[in-house]
Amino acid sequence: MDTATINGIELEYEIRGAGEPVLLISPVLADSFVPLVAEPALNRDHRLIRYHKRGWSGSTHTPGPVPVTTHAADALALLDHLGIDRVHVAGHSSGAAVAAQLAQDHPDRIATVALLELALLSVPAGEAFFAQAAPAFEAYAGGEPEHALALFLSLVGGMDWERCRTLLEERMPGSVEQAVKDADTFFGVELPGLAEWPFGPDDAAAIRQPVLSVLGSRTLPLWVEVAAFLRATVPDVEECVIDGVGHLLHIEQPRPVAEALARFLAAHPVTP
Repeated sequence: MDTATINGIELEYEIRGAGEPVLLISPVLADSFVPLVAEPALNRDHRLIRYHKRGWSGSTHTPGPVPVTTHAADALALLDHLGIDRVHVAGHSSGAAVAAQLAQDHPDRIATVALLELALLSVPAGEAFFAQAAPAFEAYAGGEPEHALALFLSLVGGMDWERCRTLLEERMPGSVEQAVKDADTFFGVELPGLAEWPFGPDDAAAIRQPVLSVLGSRTLPLWVEVAAFLRATVPDVEECVIDGVGHLLHIEQPRPVAEALARFLAAHPVTP
């Protein structure tokens, strides 16, 4: 990957394809968009930019918690470094939080927003999710980062760890090992920053760009509730449900996700 020096840190990034720019923002798995960018439906007509947020993989690690607003500022600085004035942005889970923050902070720079199961922990179902995830947090606190990630990814993915690990290694070789290396970032930096993110109805209503909300049909109640929240609060929102998948939707079924994104982006070009 290439490296950009911005905001006093270094971010790793990679660009694939040509056409209208799309910034892709990942959560716990630094390379989770790899299967998606390989899909011709998306890379044929778009310049896909994926990067490692601060703290992930080879990007600079800084003490936590790192607020969502800081990640959004980093993303904007990366766009500046690349000379990109206006862009589509897509994020998954906590990466979707960064995408939503970018849309609020810089409406002149963001053409559209695609939210793949936005991680919004303040909705009522967030408390139940934290209770379900408690064993993962306990394992991490007990010095077992690999076990903690196995528990967490199995929970959000809706599958046992053997199947989940096999899926991740098939689609993104080396991703599990890297996720274990990034465990301190996820549990000690990313989640605390996300938990403090104040995204309410007024914030959602402030997003005036076209928004695509993408949901897996087998996902957890948390993301069903978040989708309902977006439906009720975002002024211009479209919805897409990917059949037969959970929270790891763009890893399990990258083709239908890529096709849905491509249709959405074609309908809302950067330059009308």
